Amino acid sequence: MKFEITILGSSSATPIYNRNPSSQLLNVNDRLFLIDCGEATQQQMLRFGIKAQKIEHIFISHLHGDHYLGLIGLLSSLHLNGRIKPIHIYAPAELLEILNVQFKYSETELRYSIEFHPTHTEKSELIFENQDVSVETIVLSHRIPCTGFKFTGKKRLPKIIKEKVDELQISVDHIKLIKKGFDFTDEQGKIHTADELTKAAEEPKVYAYCSDTVCNWTYIDQIKNIDLLYHEATFLHEMLERARETFHTTALQAGEIASKANVKKLLIGHFSARYRDLQPLLDESKSIFANTELAIEGMTFEV
Repeated sequence: MKFEITILGSSSATPIYNRNPSSQLLNVNDRLFLIDCGEATQQQMLRFGIKAQKIEHIFISHLHGDHYLGLIGLLSSLHLNGRIKPIHIYAPAELLEILNVQFKYSETELRYSIEFHPTHTEKSELIFENQDVSVETIVLSHRIPCTGFKFTGKKRLPKIIKEKVDELQISVDHIKLIKKGFDFTDEQGKIHTADELTKAAEEPKVYAYCSDTVCNWTYIDQIKNIDLLYHEATFLHEMLERARETFHTTALQAGEIASKANVKKLLIGHFSARYRDLQPLLDESKSIFANTELAIEGMTFEV
């Protein structure tokens, strides 16, 4: 099953050095989930060949502009391009008021409906679930209410062993039953158990998006042992006091979080405009957690 993240924006408060504010696109089995929507998000989707009309769910971590100011433009473009299918938005409750004001004073009546789901920061909660993935919030600690998002793939049915299908001439209808645990009786009357005819599916993949937060370790348990962690790393550790003042994380701390959580891989992003060269941030994080990569715009990472 496809489970991959494409980076659309990795800058912090301002666009600079050809980097844009935060946005990512998660593809789960060809269903598209947009995570944050900073300025230039829709331009980035055009640039990287992503069809915005395929997006059905949008997740906004918090209401600092670098995480949502691209949203009104995206929603308006979807309207102008003829969208009629509803879109679901998961975000702080106040975002709905912001959107309504924008549409009110531009006298815009969308052709499609917005299904709005307010997020909360008192505790983690399940906010979406379908046959492929579940999404829960991660409570973070920023200057204003902020949540991350954890995407957990669903466990798949076992895989049929192709050689057994050919050998026993198993029909498509019987394959479906075998995957659900039913035994199979061949033409000679011999019973073959489902365990003999299948192999276990891959373990479900898990991706966590930890947006703006001070490093306080409170969410470590929720991201333990996951496949891929995106974590903000706004500053080098020499700027620790500035990171604390602004409720952000350093690259060193991001590495420590990944190490303590025992994640398989770490992506760092939300880079401060003070850094033209991102290599020192990468080096600092890798000094603690070796399997770290930069969230470079246009790159796609398999979870």
